[in-house]
Amino acid sequence: MSNSTSSFNWDELTYRALGEDLAENQRWSTWETVERLCHGPKPWPFWVVTSSAAIDTDLGVLKTGKEADVFLVERAVPGDPEQACLLAAKRYRTADHRLFRRDTAYTEGRRVRNSRDGRAIARKTEFGRAVEADLWALAEWSGLNRLFTAGVPVPYPVQLDGREILMEFITDSGTGSDVAAPRLHQLRPGAAQLDRLFDQLLEALRTMARLGVVHGDLSPYNTLVADADGNNPRLVIIDVPQLVDLAANPNAVDFLHRDCTNMAQWFTTKGHPVDADELLADLLSHAW
Repeated sequence: MSNSTSSFNWDELTYRALGEDLAENQRWSTWETVERLCHGPKPWPFWVVTSSAAIDTDLGVLKTGKEADVFLVERAVPGDPEQACLLAAKRYRTADHRLFRRDTAYTEGRRVRNSRDGRAIARKTEFGRAVEADLWALAEWSGLNRLFTAGVPVPYPVQLDGREILMEFITDSGTGSDVAAPRLHQLRPGAAQLDRLFDQLLEALRTMARLGVVHGDLSPYNTLVADADGNNPRLVIIDVPQLVDLAANPNAVDFLHRDCTNMAQWFTTKGHPVDADELLADLLSHAW
């Protein structure tokens, strides 16, 4: 038997041995404990930390929502500043702790994988509520992967672990620091910025239409803008758990019209006139 120790990473073993020293807001990285299908699409971005020696540290709440809360998490290898990144951790609540009450309209056309889960959800049992929360997290995870792969500007999905989605933390890169990007509704952009932002929105919505999906809850409150003060602001669409299928969901066109109305009103009030009905017709022409 060889006495070579070359196959061991002693640094990682040392960090693991110190597990009892982790603070209450820390845990070991779960990257290696989740299934491979729960990792984001390849190639993984250079900034994603995949080392098992990394520690996840909760830094606070970024946003509270109707069905989930979003936290800021640092994933970093102690002593190695090159292996560190900030992530947004979206953690879904169980159904009895959620405030979102329009599930049925969004989930028409979706299928539950097995009849046992479907019966439990219908009966609203404790197990059914847990399954429902898992399904909403899985729906957003699947949606983010599909949209990101198609080129829609959404945060890169890093990993899924139960009801927690770790994703790219979108920063206001124009500030030169790790400050969260503002939401669209917070901005007072100039004419040139408005033109660029609407062009990005239109291309994103057209891509989604070609995919046959609708955001379903799109508004200036769930779109972020990176480098908001610069000449090249970058629009990023977030919150896609209720993504609906244009063909399978009978409410899809109504949801798309509402999305168009929400965005058209904001751009129009800021000085970039957009007709919601014309926008809807344009998007439907790309869908069929």
